[in-house]
Amino acid sequence: MKDKVMNQLQHFSKAMFIPVLILPIAGILIAVGNLFTNAKLLEILPVLNNPVTKGFGTILSGSLVAILNNLGLIFCVGLGAGLANKKKSEAAFTALLGFLVFINAMNKFMNLTGILYTGDSLRGTGQAMVLGVQILDMGVFLGIILGIITAMVHNKYCDIEFQNAFQIYGGSRFVFIVLIPVVVLMSVVLTFVWPFVQMGITGLGAFINHSGNFGIFIYGALERLLIPTGLHHLVYTPFLYTSLGGTETIGGQVFEGARNIYYAEMADPSIAVLSPSVIWDARGISKMFGLIGACLAMYHTARPENRNKIKAILIPAAFTSFIAGVTEPIEFSFMFVAPVLFAVHAALSGLSMVVLNLLQVRAIGPNGFIDFLLYNVPLGIHKTGWPMYILTGLGFFVIYYVVFRLLIQKLNLNTLGRETEGLEMKLHTKAEYKEKAAAEKSKKDKAVKEDVDGFRIVEALGGSKNIEKVDNCYTRLRLILSNPELVQEEVLKHDTAASAVVKKGNNVQVVYGLQISAVRKAVDEALGKNENF
Repeated sequence: MKDKVMNQLQHFSKAMFIPVLILPIAGILIAVGNLFTNAKLLEILPVLNNPVTKGFGTILSGSLVAILNNLGLIFCVGLGAGLANKKKSEAAFTALLGFLVFINAMNKFMNLTGILYTGDSLRGTGQAMVLGVQILDMGVFLGIILGIITAMVHNKYCDIEFQNAFQIYGGSRFVFIVLIPVVVLMSVVLTFVWPFVQMGITGLGAFINHSGNFGIFIYGALERLLIPTGLHHLVYTPFLYTSLGGTETIGGQVFEGARNIYYAEMADPSIAVLSPSVIWDARGISKMFGLIGACLAMYHTARPENRNKIKAILIPAAFTSFIAGVTEPIEFSFMFVAPVLFAVHAALSGLSMVVLNLLQVRAIGPNGFIDFLLYNVPLGIHKTGWPMYILTGLGFFVIYYVVFRLLIQKLNLNTLGRETEGLEMKLHTKAEYKEKAAAEKSKKDKAVKEDVDGFRIVEALGGSKNIEKVDNCYTRLRLILSNPELVQEEVLKHDTAASAVVKKGNNVQVVYGLQISAVRKAVDEALGKNENF
């Protein structure tokens, strides 16, 4: 039962990536739009101070805010597709239809029972306009609930087919037929139940906010500690996109969640200072600075004869963490061989967020340095305090380096380059080393680009008959295997460029980083399956 629950949670976590990963794109484009309307930038570059470029910036940032106002629909369709076992596009379309049925059914029922508020402003009433329809303000939770329900109904009934005159009602049409009474009944039930749920969510959000720096520390540390399970997305997503991360009224509209508030405030030039709730999105300190210090500490504490070897590993991993915010290759390098370092890393991550809160820094850098520049610099120093963010990051670079180096040496931890078992101890000339390094780099480059050997990966996973289900998220290949003991971890790491292998019951995750799309495609081709496998 425990493994089954874990598998379901990981499946849900992966499905959340479909809507979640599209939102930073909207945020970046809002930031780009602000570049063309930023008063200070227009003073520096007068050529941009014209109706065409200013109009373009206004349209770009203003139009994309509409995505933030319809997160419920986005999550509903995204989860409907992500949680469907097959026929994903049909599941997404059915989820859209179910969403429309739900909001109109709830509106009609609330009107019939006299619950529908008829005043001029809905603020503080617990009701909101969704696609022009007035219903209870369920925010992104509405999309999550309907996405899950749609996927459950779809997975159960999408293969049902009828004969003769009724055959047109089979498949996805039958799914929609079943879904209609389900969502209508849900709309009635939630009309009475949701106000109590909302009270609980509001109370939890208030408790966290009143916890102050302690709450921020717990959030930051927990978000890192759950990395091995792949469930860390379930920690930060509610804070970024629901009322748990704060509620602000901007331009007459109510926005919930730290990331949504930040994006909306970016698009509104009248906002002088960003609201404190965006501190929940300040996860970039450990990614852009802290783990770089950890890499340097591991390099300096490695055996002298191994430093050149691990440099070829650490430099690309550090660069990826700094630029793109992908930390797993670094974290998995010490997570299991030196878990005390991972615990310290989680604590320092939480502490960095507390420091930013104390300094009242509102800058963010969740996905690396490129995002940091686009999000913060156009808004100015007064609004975000981004120079202090960099200074804080440099401080944590030093802290990470000192703490990691001290612990590695004092506890004699077997981090990269300190292992003795299996190492080739003979000395090499400089020419021999260069030749060997070039060969290893060529082999690794081949594995992580278009020539990913899917058949080798499948073989190392115990063969095609051992693989029950294949999935992937942003950096990991996620699998359900019949017998996890057949997995050849060393082959996956050495021959296919995997950073780590994590086993939890029949659920196995293989970390590949940013090249995961190529890996997934190669595995699917080796299995002779499509993406719905």
